[in-house]
Amino acid sequence: MVTGDTLPAVARLLLIEDDLTIRAPLARALRERGHAVAAASTAMTGLRDALDDRPDLVVLDLGLPDLDGRELLRMLRAVSAVPVIVATARDDEREIVRVLDAGADDYVVKPFTAAQLDARIRAVLRRGPGGSAGEDPTVVIGGLRIDPRSRQVSLDGEPVELTPREFDLLRHLATRVGEVVTKRELLTEVWQIPYGGADKTVDVHLSWLRRKLGESAQSPRYLHTVRGVGVRLVSPEAAG
Repeated sequence: MVTGDTLPAVARLLLIEDDLTIRAPLARALRERGHAVAAASTAMTGLRDALDDRPDLVVLDLGLPDLDGRELLRMLRAVSAVPVIVATARDDEREIVRVLDAGADDYVVKPFTAAQLDARIRAVLRRGPGGSAGEDPTVVIGGLRIDPRSRQVSLDGEPVELTPREFDLLRHLATRVGEVVTKRELLTEVWQIPYGGADKTVDVHLSWLRRKLGESAQSPRYLHTVRGVGVRLVSPEAAG
């Protein structure tokens, strides 16, 4: 597994894709970009390979012949924390939410280029668990405590379980307490990908983060949306 902000010298990828016309050229293109790529054409083969070979990241197609990729993702999440990027032709927002809820770290919508997928892979790998020794100390905002070193969060003394992406999103907002942070900045700084007007990634992750903090967009405590601009993190006392 990858830790800190350092990428492995060679990232070991597992590509689970049943369509040979996609799988073969995509694997070749990712190898040309410096990755070590193994491939599987079915869900159960992919699950076995993920557990046996312990790749740094899995690229998962949803339309597999033996099992829906979303169900495979749930099975994988029950036994492994390996980062997963879902590659799908399903581009409606409800499906994206289901995929993220099932444990995906990111998603790309087909058709996509190898360069686009490579950028997503590198961004996800940079967000591996664990912090570096030089990070800022614990941030306290009202009853919210954010520890970059241990990557732990608590709210009113109770631990809050966040995914790596949710933690990175909250930590970035914590570096700009009281300021409005745009979605463009969040995509660039947290996801490290170019801003796309149709990309719902930030909205979906904010929704899940709010839920874990016990609030909603309609009744915010810490995360306040500024319509048409972005979001700001403030303590409930400051917001009031």
